[in-house]
Amino acid sequence: MNLNQIKYFIVLAEEEHYTRASKRLSIAQPSLSHAIAQLEKELNTRLFEKKGRNVIMTKYGRDFLPYARQSVSSLDEGVRKIRALNSPKEGEISLAYIYTLADRAAPSLARRFMDAYPDYKIRFRFTAGPTGRIIEGLKDDEFDIVLSSFQDGEPDVEFRKIGSQKLVVAVPKGHPLAARNSITLKETIPYPQIFYSRNSGLRPVVNSLFEKQGLFPQIAYEVEADSGVAGLVSQGFGIAVMPDILFLKTMDLKLLEITEPTYDRAIYAAWMQKHYLSPVAKAFLHFVIRETSGGDL
Repeated sequence: MNLNQIKYFIVLAEEEHYTRASKRLSIAQPSLSHAIAQLEKELNTRLFEKKGRNVIMTKYGRDFLPYARQSVSSLDEGVRKIRALNSPKEGEISLAYIYTLADRAAPSLARRFMDAYPDYKIRFRFTAGPTGRIIEGLKDDEFDIVLSSFQDGEPDVEFRKIGSQKLVVAVPKGHPLAARNSITLKETIPYPQIFYSRNSGLRPVVNSLFEKQGLFPQIAYEVEADSGVAGLVSQGFGIAVMPDILFLKTMDLKLLEITEPTYDRAIYAAWMQKHYLSPVAKAFLHFVIRETSGGDL
């Protein structure tokens, strides 16, 4: 069964005449007859029967017609959608990003892109998650572009650095360290700490910082999202090494600069090297790379 057979069936059902149907379809009458015969053979039933010079649908033809129309209508709608999505100035962009970009950086980039191209008709689909999860979504074609940490062992993913985030130590107000403005990583060791969970792109970064200093922090809790880490810190469950992101300044926290070792976390735009990107997704990717200078996000 193919699409032409379905379309021919619908037209013949409407015309109830092979000659008129073949003219409407701009095909030879024998070709139409052959297509209908093949369709009937595949369905193992008669769809039409002769009535004088005309044909009429059988009971089975009448039962099959709404499904045929629905399938063609759905396919036509899909074609229209795909053409719209691949329009140079119209379509949907599926953008995923790590939690630390959710409060300002990622929405700001999307807003600036739309403001820069007011004649574009763009709809963004936003998703926030840990690096491991959104990179998997990228590989599964769930996302067009990802803004995340770098992830090793992904040869098919292209990573381009677009900026960085400064790491700080977050402590609850009233904590013994809250009177300070800066701290070394070594000085955090006496205090229980809130760590990012193991599927977070920040976990290996923080682990590496402590390991390179030969330090072994007391991990009290592990949490996936920045909001969860900050929430536990604000309630006195521990302190945490976190990116210096905007929403932390609205919470009951004191942020301490890390003086040793100093470290800025790199942020990357990531996309699949060999997967198709729509014109509007490509335009947004080029905009992100052009507009970010590798500075703080």
